[in-house]
Amino acid sequence: MSIKAMDFSLRINPSICFTQNPPKPSSKLRFLTVRCSLPLTSDDAATGLAERPWKVADARLVLEDGSIWKAKSFGASGTQVGEVVFNTSLTGYQEILTDPSYAGQFVLMTNPHIGNTGVNFDDEESRQCFLAGLVIRSLSITTSNWRCAETLGDYLAERNIMGIYDVDTRAITRRLRQDGSLIGVLSTEQSRSDEELLEMSRSWDIVGIDLISGITCNAPYEWVDKTKSDWDFNSNGRDQETYRVVAYDFGIKHNILRRLASYGCKITVVPSTWPAAETLKVKPDGVLFSNGPGDPSAVPYAVETVKEILGKVPVFGICMGHQLLGQALGGKTFKMKFGHHGGNHPVCNLRNGRVEISAQCLSGCHHLRFYDMAEPQLCS
Repeated sequence: MSIKAMDFSLRINPSICFTQNPPKPSSKLRFLTVRCSLPLTSDDAATGLAERPWKVADARLVLEDGSIWKAKSFGASGTQVGEVVFNTSLTGYQEILTDPSYAGQFVLMTNPHIGNTGVNFDDEESRQCFLAGLVIRSLSITTSNWRCAETLGDYLAERNIMGIYDVDTRAITRRLRQDGSLIGVLSTEQSRSDEELLEMSRSWDIVGIDLISGITCNAPYEWVDKTKSDWDFNSNGRDQETYRVVAYDFGIKHNILRRLASYGCKITVVPSTWPAAETLKVKPDGVLFSNGPGDPSAVPYAVETVKEILGKVPVFGICMGHQLLGQALGGKTFKMKFGHHGGNHPVCNLRNGRVEISAQCLSGCHHLRFYDMAEPQLCS
């Protein structure tokens, strides 16, 4: 390895630098010469460029509106396309990473400091990371949490998930709020031109894509794990009658299943394509249509399943499941300008006028509109 030495001089005033035992005054001005040696690669040696002791921008986020955002990479390398959405949660980035509802999306965290608590294997919401990439302002250089098992960067690299930092997340968020959600391309490949990445962003769309089929379970299984006692906030209703619940996995999160199990439910999780007739055979006390990613209009098979079950057993839906219920009842979905993603969204309870803080992740950023009402209304 080649070594290049750089000499520079610093002028020092001894009476300022040495506060406790200053040296005796001298008529001569003192100089301190520091010699630094920086390692060079063979390419740098040829070009005369020294290797910097800090990471430089090596990644780009190219949005379909033509804007190009230079950043530093962490996690995996490569090129990935996805829809850029922002999340306003202050904590819980690991739950966001493993939420299947974010499949096909780059999640931009509006909270600027991410990674300071590291990651652990108790907070995962599914069996893997499903989002396309993570965009943050500042990546913590250290972790401080008693449950930390590894750093965020190592965690993403092991799961082949791209991340970028040192990018102006506030400016991107404002752009998304003004112009709506945008398709983007993340890339660490310098061989790809900006024009090529821009063309990729403009030739892909999340609308109309069935993202559920790639994340649902392959076969039915029984769920038995309950919420751990350290995190259980309410034990009312335990030791009462047991209910048998069939949960359709459109991208279901583990904590939803844990909460049901904690209240005594016997849960059977089934794939998204599981026939309604098979569900009705087991005579469940209720059917859950879970959360999930993408466009509900892209999964007509799921809408048909919901139609066949409606009116025969009690049902309830979360996120994607709620939208599928709306479509099965005659509603139409349309894409919102930008979605509600975060753990701090205020919602007014119209029954009592109270405002409650909610966690939201609207699958595919869609709303329902029921056209058979006297006055069209929106249901999120």
